[in-house]
Amino acid sequence: MKKPYIEKRKEGYWIVGSRVSLDSVVYAFLEGQSAESIAQAFPVLSLEQVYGAIAYYLANKKNIDAYLKNQRADYEAKLKTAQQADPGFYLKLADARRKRKAELI
Repeated sequence: MKKPYIEKRKEGYWIVGSRVSLDSVVYAFLEGQSAESIAQAFPVLSLEQVYGAIAYYLANKKNIDAYLKNQRADYEAKLKTAQQADPGFYLKLADARRKRKAELI
């Protein structure tokens, strides 16, 4: 019997029974994190759910990669609009990031 691990909600993909997006698991996986480390980062997910999400991604790689690409483009368009609406805020934010980075060095 096939067990569902992913469900589509409002144009997004989610781990069944959770508020964790498939995007979050896939990006962690693509960054080289193990299923075990992903499960630790998302304690609401079981290791089985993480493996199920990864298996779903691999079985539907073409469609999910296209979905992620569209999500990224939408994010970048919204970010650009926000930056144009309040450039001073984003300059302050960039300055704070630079200062924080300098403190860590």
